[in-house]
Amino acid sequence: MAHQQPLQADQLHRSCRTESFDFITTDDLEPVDLTLGQQRAMTAIGFGLGIQGPGYNIFALGPSGTGKRTAIRQLVERIAADQPVPSDWCYLNNFDNPSKPVMLQLEAGEGLRFRDALADWVDHLNDTIHAAFDDSNYAKELNEIAESLNMRRVEAIDTVREAAEQKQIKLLDTLNGFALVPMDEDGKVMESEAAKSLDEPQKKAIEAKILQLQKRLRQVFRSFPQWTSESEAKVGELTRTVIGQAIAQSLEGLRQSYHASPPILDYLTRVEEDLKQQLATFEPNGDRSINDLQSALRSASFEHYKVNLLIDRSDQQGAPVIVEEHPTYANLIGRVEYDAQMGTLVTDFSRIQPGALHRANGGYLIIDANRMLRQPYGWESLKQVLYNGELHIESLEKRLSLTSYSSLEPEPIPFAGKVILFGDRELYYLLCGYDSEFSDLFKVAADFDASIERDPAGERHFARQIATLIQQASLRSFDCSAVGRVIEQCARRVEDRQKLSIHQRSTTDLLREADYCAGEAGRSLVTAADVQRAIDHQIDRASRIQQRIQEQMQRGVMMIDTAGAVVGQVNGLSVYELAGYEFGHPVRITATTRAGEGGVIDIEREIELGGALHSKGVLILSSFLAARYAREQILSITASLVFEQSYGYVDGDSASLGELCALLSSLADLPIRQAIAVTGSVNQLGRVQPIGGVNEKIEGFFDLCRTAGLSGEQGVVIPAVNVQHLMLRRDVVEAASAGQFHIYAVSTVDQALALLTGIETGVRDSDGAFPEESLNGRVEKQCLAFAAIKSGSEHSDHKERSDEA
Repeated sequence: MAHQQPLQADQLHRSCRTESFDFITTDDLEPVDLTLGQQRAMTAIGFGLGIQGPGYNIFALGPSGTGKRTAIRQLVERIAADQPVPSDWCYLNNFDNPSKPVMLQLEAGEGLRFRDALADWVDHLNDTIHAAFDDSNYAKELNEIAESLNMRRVEAIDTVREAAEQKQIKLLDTLNGFALVPMDEDGKVMESEAAKSLDEPQKKAIEAKILQLQKRLRQVFRSFPQWTSESEAKVGELTRTVIGQAIAQSLEGLRQSYHASPPILDYLTRVEEDLKQQLATFEPNGDRSINDLQSALRSASFEHYKVNLLIDRSDQQGAPVIVEEHPTYANLIGRVEYDAQMGTLVTDFSRIQPGALHRANGGYLIIDANRMLRQPYGWESLKQVLYNGELHIESLEKRLSLTSYSSLEPEPIPFAGKVILFGDRELYYLLCGYDSEFSDLFKVAADFDASIERDPAGERHFARQIATLIQQASLRSFDCSAVGRVIEQCARRVEDRQKLSIHQRSTTDLLREADYCAGEAGRSLVTAADVQRAIDHQIDRASRIQQRIQEQMQRGVMMIDTAGAVVGQVNGLSVYELAGYEFGHPVRITATTRAGEGGVIDIEREIELGGALHSKGVLILSSFLAARYAREQILSITASLVFEQSYGYVDGDSASLGELCALLSSLADLPIRQAIAVTGSVNQLGRVQPIGGVNEKIEGFFDLCRTAGLSGEQGVVIPAVNVQHLMLRRDVVEAASAGQFHIYAVSTVDQALALLTGIETGVRDSDGAFPEESLNGRVEKQCLAFAAIKSGSEHSDHKERSDEA
């Protein structure tokens, strides 16, 4: 085991074999659907779109940037194109209760036609009324009513006049009204001198006649207002009849057009009835003339007869597909707008505005779940609609009882559509765990993968996807070497040489930046050098902290040895992730051991800087020590482990192999080579398990060693299972090929110890004992010595207690 060979160069990086490509540039490749590797998710979405029934809505889950939204929209639009266009929806005035507008469902396109037809009717309503007033028959009947009233007045006065003449009294019309004067025998008005010469009995007889006639005349005058009212009533009835006939005639065309639509016919009847009721307010009286009434009618507003076309499908092809970018409460379920008039909020049915759910009714609504959950009450309102199958438009202030002003309560609209949410996996599982209604409403999960198999067929198909992304972004063409370099970078990004990352956002970013680099170099074709330059730029922009850490190590501020050997000390490897950029760097791990029974003390855990996974790894070490070296006696050691100069949070078990090597080095009093760093997780049986970030960890130690000077002794120990994940940088591979840097793959802690110490670890013989000078033998010997010390101490304590007794 001490002579274990390092990995070969072809095991450290899997290059893309561009010679197998059947194209020269991406211009030679046909575009491809961007749902590469998402067959499971696309099948699930197709199932969710096809199956009918409550709750079969879809949640598309997967890492951000994998093209979920684009893939969903493409598939949904393709399916929706072959489906029937859903209904139009309108809101109409409720004449019985204007605060509760009524909804009207019409076939697609009929809503716009009905709205325009009714608006045209309303716009011409005043003209209709004006024409009715200008009609000659109407004027003739008005004159007849006026003449009839005048004739009645004249006839009544003439009756009084005739009665006066029979009594030798003359009824005269004067500027101040009517006057009664006596007549002489010739039937002429008696002169004043003649009247004065009459004797007293004659005068009294004339006065009595005049008084009687005056009384009769007053009775006639008292009848005039009643006759005027009767005449005005006839005028009002005539006006209503004429206008009513005109309205009925104007509505007849609408009725004929919509004779097959009972809801519209019913609404037109209500409009006509309401108009007739309004006309009752235009009856003439003593204060208003006919001209005043006509003017008032002409200037009256009839806007409340128009239609609020909430959803218009006249230009729709297939079922609607709506993507709501800002899923607030109001944007989802609609709202009622208000006008401020004289300090008062005023609204009506025409101010009702639709939401995304209205527009998607009968079709599909796509929403980013993260955005929706950040909006107050957006999620609750969506669930309410899906549960009830109805769209209630209600202001958030009223729903929360934050306002006392009156508002509209529109009649709810039935909802029959599919909702597709998309978000990351963590959010999906949180909703499943913490919202009991979620699983009932979103029964279909479409799980998007982040990678595909990297085989020859996968590389060829991925090359076509790269060509499609280039075409969509209008970039320069890439030659086959550039495509191969992109493929290699996608394999590194997914940390698996046998997989390819299909994270479209990152791939598109790399393509854009490589295109920019080619432009800066004056090339019309993007090459592998341009892709590499783009990768270098990405690293350079994000590597400030990495460079500062490397600088601290070079100056000895962070103490990391790359040469020599030290007992109980090993170079571990850790990974930092900052804003999507990962980099590795070494960290010194030290262990001390002594007699005791405290087990392994995790200093990081004791000071609450260690996470649960790290603590688990340390506890596994205690189990390993007890199982291997203290099966027949108590493990009488106390050990301490610490990450030196680590002042942040530590988690994960990838350092447990290095920690175990440091512990065994301390127990065996054997130094560990500082030129070799260690990463790996270990189980209770001493087997080495895989870890993440293996490429970054190796490169982090390599950068430090290169700065200090490559001696040919430096290297890294990794789990053997992680070999399939290696996609190291070219400079690391070149150093390994030249024998200046080595990567060793181990499967057990014994293999790692043999590399680090240069001593055989040893195996138990037939008597169950390790070779005395082997590493395991030295560790077991030290454990027995600690146990003897512990036993002697306990015997001494027991003797002292006996003496005292």
